[in-house]
Amino acid sequence: MTTPSMPAARDYGWVLKPNSSTHFAIEQRPNGQFWVVLNHSLLRGCSAQMLHWWFLNFANLRVRLIDVPGYSNETVPAYLLWHPYDHVDASLSGVLGPGNTARPGAKIRIREAMNFLENGWRYKVDNRLSLFYVGDDGWAMGMEKPLIGRPMVLRIHFKDVYAGGQHLGAHYHYEIVIGVGGDGPLVRWLNQRITRHFSPAFFEAWHTHNTIEVGVFENFLPALYEQRSNVDKLVFDVSMNSMLESPVELKGFSRELFDQRVAAYREADDMLEVQATEQSTFL
Repeated sequence: MTTPSMPAARDYGWVLKPNSSTHFAIEQRPNGQFWVVLNHSLLRGCSAQMLHWWFLNFANLRVRLIDVPGYSNETVPAYLLWHPYDHVDASLSGVLGPGNTARPGAKIRIREAMNFLENGWRYKVDNRLSLFYVGDDGWAMGMEKPLIGRPMVLRIHFKDVYAGGQHLGAHYHYEIVIGVGGDGPLVRWLNQRITRHFSPAFFEAWHTHNTIEVGVFENFLPALYEQRSNVDKLVFDVSMNSMLESPVELKGFSRELFDQRVAAYREADDMLEVQATEQSTFL
């Protein structure tokens, strides 16, 4: 796995969400397998429909940045909007959906680094993952290995939130299982190898990465979604920022759900059954 070249950081003028805006936990079992639960703050101004459109298309989209310093009128992968400094690129392969969109059974290659400004390439990602679920309520991807099964599964859930008939935004919830279940020397050896790079320390850095990544949907996704009928000519400038209110005081949307999911993983014999990789959202 060679180290790619990280594009220059993008200054969009956005206020990035801090880790304090989420509920987050990691817990590792004696056999080396572990789970991650991340409950985000409400995505204000975003809808589940917007998120579904993004996940179907983001690996193919390119956007012209009008007035971003260092990128004036440069056309780049839209993936560079999804994080201001951690992303390199993403691509789809295999049997795809209409318009070469994402679908279950396809592969996605992701190249990025967790919290690059602080860690450099220490926690880099350059992997082809299988897509397990692509729906209007979420997304799941991970690794599949012969005889082992799925030693890594990442599952995203999202749902619209209303109050008094008014749309408030989208609830976005993330769960990850790393390693295989069971016990014995072989299981512990496998999990030691699996978690050598994708370790709890990796996912502590991922927490910062994903808090920013998901949070900036508020800043750019509504503007791109408005242009969805003309995806070959997407543009973005800093005046299109859809969220000017500070996110600093936000908290994870549902502490109750977070606590329920943490308890479910702690009590489970099979973490993947709790995760419900290919089922519709539980939100």
